[in-house]
Amino acid sequence: MTTHPQHLRLTTVDTEGSIRIGLQGDLDYDSADHLLNEVTAHLAARPALTDLHLHCAELDTVDSTGLSALLMISRRTSGAGVRLHLDARPERLDRLLHLTGTLDHFTALVPGGAVRSPATEESVAATRPNGPDGTT
Repeated sequence: MTTHPQHLRLTTVDTEGSIRIGLQGDLDYDSADHLLNEVTAHLAARPALTDLHLHCAELDTVDSTGLSALLMISRRTSGAGVRLHLDARPERLDRLLHLTGTLDHFTALVPGGAVRSPATEESVAATRPNGPDGTT
């Protein structure tokens, strides 16, 4: 059986202090390196960059390799002093981040009190366990 994976397409908008990369398709084993290489090249080329926005509204499947790439991007942006934003996260991405315990990592406060990515108090509170056994 032959499958035709949804390829990841990246659309980059470069402004003075930030870069916005739109993600469309699957972030998986076949495409994670493509995103990681794109982000790494922008970080190297733009030492004065302050914000990197990954626009996730059209992101489909994210597998463990895709999640690993997001975590590596977070480490690289943090090391470069760049704020990472996962904008317009689809519910399935939030669910994956919650299940893997990484949601707070991507939505935590950074020095200066800014939030890493926009999330309402309601959506963050809804994904945090509040029961003694870790259930909601």
